[in-house]
Amino acid sequence: MLSNIATVLAGLVGAAVIVMGARAFWAPQGAAGFGIPDTPTEDRAFHAWLAVKAVRDIAAGLFILIVVVGGTTHLLGGLMLAATLIPLGDALIVLRSGGPKVAVYGIHGATAVVMLAISVLLLIA
Repeated sequence: MLSNIATVLAGLVGAAVIVMGARAFWAPQGAAGFGIPDTPTEDRAFHAWLAVKAVRDIAAGLFILIVVVGGTTHLLGGLMLAATLIPLGDALIVLRSGGPKVAVYGIHGATAVVMLAISVLLLIA
């Protein structure tokens, strides 16, 4: 039962990452901050870097969905555990850049905690 809930949550995380990537790809000015102060949201060169990140976000979300559909519970748990490094890294980058604590802990940190919980549920299933 818990593994089914964790699998659905992992699928939702994958879908959310795809949506965030698509949003950053098609409308970079709206997705530009990440919580980092003084982000050059109007700079076209920065938009190109966002597009690179967006493509990687879309691919990462697809990786999760592929494993949700075709992988084992433990494989999905391992993938989600490894993917937890992404929001942790984002949190550290925003913190190191002097960004708002709400972005560090409330967005990136909370995402990492949720992903870690999903991972544990899948790995112990």
